[in-house]
Amino acid sequence: MRLPFVLCTLALAALSAAMSGCDSHAANTNTNASGAAQPAATNAVANAAPQAQTRAEVFAHVKQMSSLGEKLFFDPSLSGSGKLACASCHSPSHAFGPPNALSVQLGGNDMHQPGFRAVPSLEYLQSVPAFTRHFHDSDDEGDESVDAGPTGGLTWDGRVDHGSDQARIPLLSSFEMGSTPAKVAASVKASPYADDFRKAFGANVFDSDDKTFAAVLQSLEAFEQTPAKFYPYTSKFDAFLAGRAKLNDAEMHGLQLFNDENKGNCASCHISQRAKDGSPPQFSDFGLIAIGVPRNRALPINRNPKFHDLGACGPERTDLKGQDEYCGTFRTPSLRNVATRKTFFHNGIYHKLDDVVRFYVERDTNPEKFYPVSKKGVVDKFDDLPKQYWSNINTEPPFDRKKGDKPALDEAEIKDVVAFLNTLTDGYDPAKDKDSQKGIGIGQMKSASN
Repeated sequence: MRLPFVLCTLALAALSAAMSGCDSHAANTNTNASGAAQPAATNAVANAAPQAQTRAEVFAHVKQMSSLGEKLFFDPSLSGSGKLACASCHSPSHAFGPPNALSVQLGGNDMHQPGFRAVPSLEYLQSVPAFTRHFHDSDDEGDESVDAGPTGGLTWDGRVDHGSDQARIPLLSSFEMGSTPAKVAASVKASPYADDFRKAFGANVFDSDDKTFAAVLQSLEAFEQTPAKFYPYTSKFDAFLAGRAKLNDAEMHGLQLFNDENKGNCASCHISQRAKDGSPPQFSDFGLIAIGVPRNRALPINRNPKFHDLGACGPERTDLKGQDEYCGTFRTPSLRNVATRKTFFHNGIYHKLDDVVRFYVERDTNPEKFYPVSKKGVVDKFDDLPKQYWSNINTEPPFDRKKGDKPALDEAEIKDVVAFLNTLTDGYDPAKDKDSQKGIGIGQMKSASN
């Protein structure tokens, strides 16, 4: 489990860089002294902060960049069409995920170009480590001898580690915002907040498109590390862990099923326990995994039978191309605020949370529910992954069963797991939850487990 760093950490990192005169190599380091992943914005802040600043000046500079980043996040003029802002696909009222049930969002200069991956949430990315092919937990978090395999990165395929690099992708993608550094620079220079950019980055920030574009990316990165907005930890489950709320019977049963290795086994990847340092659970181990999600035939790109989104080994990511062991793997997202979503998995194949849970527990017992069936009754299982990569597909519980076996969860249990997942939605107010006092508290849960 990785620590959730707060905004003051970013400022302190910037102060350290400013006072010590770190060279560019040190400023780009993505780990702290213990090897734990630093938040991506740390590097952007350290690079952007002028030298020899006081602590107060550094904090003020972070605040300036975050404020600018928020303005940029909601500004559609940065896009090629002039109609698409970051917030259009990453809606603040939908946990910074998509505001609709489209499998993929539409963009491009005409606002009609579809992508081929669902828009992920930008929340709770502060603890995602830099991508590594072989992840080992730190000394205080687990057994370093255990290789968790490919882990980390801020995208579905884990190809970028810093928020600024993540922000670059949609800005320049032809089927997303469809812009260019020059277009972005011109828009910012003509914007009402242009003077704010000069104050934050210097009078010469508009001297070149590259310099302006870099400042834009740094500002977006800083904004997306704002704790209150992007990792508030205000869900009912957080209140439950703090002893301020109780889970009702369905929610508690759902949590037990979620954790049970012989039932849902969800917590094997979506870790639900506090870290050893007491930090809240992230509900992800950030690992890259292949689970054989069905092909979404509603996506225009999938009309080409030769096209396959292979995640970490392409087509968007190129450094692992040709390395079969990574094909079909995608990063495990956090389940925080998952109940606010209307689109699930990397290709947006499902639109209801219970369908997602049902896929997990019935993928192998009832494959005909999810994959095409021929006239002869043959199920075309794992139809979106070439057979040569099937050895990558996860077979741990609940994926350890065969056709005809009893699913790990029945319909009533699926309903309870979904009830628990709803407790991960931020914005919970214990005072407004009349049922909370009737449920089971964290102390009762611990007593029952002893």
